[in-house]
Amino acid sequence: MKVPWLPPGHTMVVPGRGELFFRHHRHDDPSAPTLLLLHGWTASADTQFFSAYEALAERYSFVAPDHRGHGRGMRMHFTLEDVADDAAALVRHLGVGPVVTVGYSMGGPISLLLADRHPGLVAGMVVQATALEWRESRADRFQWQGLKLMGFGLRSRWLPKLVQHGFSRLGRQFPDTAPWLDWMDAELRRNDPIGVIEAGRALRHYDARGWASQLGLPAGLLLTTADRLVKPRKQRALADALGATVRELAADHLCTITRPREYSAVTRELVDEVVGRAFSRRLAAVPDPVADPLPSVRAVPDAR
Repeated sequence: MKVPWLPPGHTMVVPGRGELFFRHHRHDDPSAPTLLLLHGWTASADTQFFSAYEALAERYSFVAPDHRGHGRGMRMHFTLEDVADDAAALVRHLGVGPVVTVGYSMGGPISLLLADRHPGLVAGMVVQATALEWRESRADRFQWQGLKLMGFGLRSRWLPKLVQHGFSRLGRQFPDTAPWLDWMDAELRRNDPIGVIEAGRALRHYDARGWASQLGLPAGLLLTTADRLVKPRKQRALADALGATVRELAADHLCTITRPREYSAVTRELVDEVVGRAFSRRLAAVPDPVADPLPSVRAVPDAR
């Protein structure tokens, strides 16, 4: 099984929360800005961002956690707010803030909540294939009814064969991705079905229309023009609310694996632009961790 380049993995124990797994790439230049990579629903940090890891590592340090119920993430109740707080605890523990977030799909709401709940930790954000909400229309609300069926499907003994069949089709259609599909299949099996369903329910209720425009941070948005999961009009509404620079990619919601080279290039372009604006503003220092309401954390060696 071929495995892509992955940064070193670590775990961190958050008292009262659990053990958080994350990738951490440290650039040779200690003054290089740090990115916080926030993956989407049903993915993990690796399966979401592996195609962009090397391009981002050329210029930046970055931290990429697995969210609750996803990949090697904590097996705890999932709310978007709790996941944003998990990310804040990680940034503070590592002492790498303020960060520029890169949030794909579900990672977009987590980015916005992190910036809103923890002022000073986020200097700017790149959001990708995501939206302000997924509940406005009747069609949106109808789609989420499928969560009940999804719950049965994730527990089905037929699921591994269905996933393998889907990956076989992807490999035939997108040869650049084919070498990594066996690895991706194995990684996706790490997901906790209960956590994934809870994450879907959290997304169903998410709505940032009343406050996203007040964040006032440098932002960029990758708009996937052929996306059937997150409609382009919803992505544009988010860009308008954030005042974001927009770059378009003629691809669907799986562009990180179906168009890996193009995805990597446009992500790097957006990150360069947002980082340039964010750190020219000379943002204030991160608030004193002693005053932070989150519990202290301790790092432990990664046994995985």
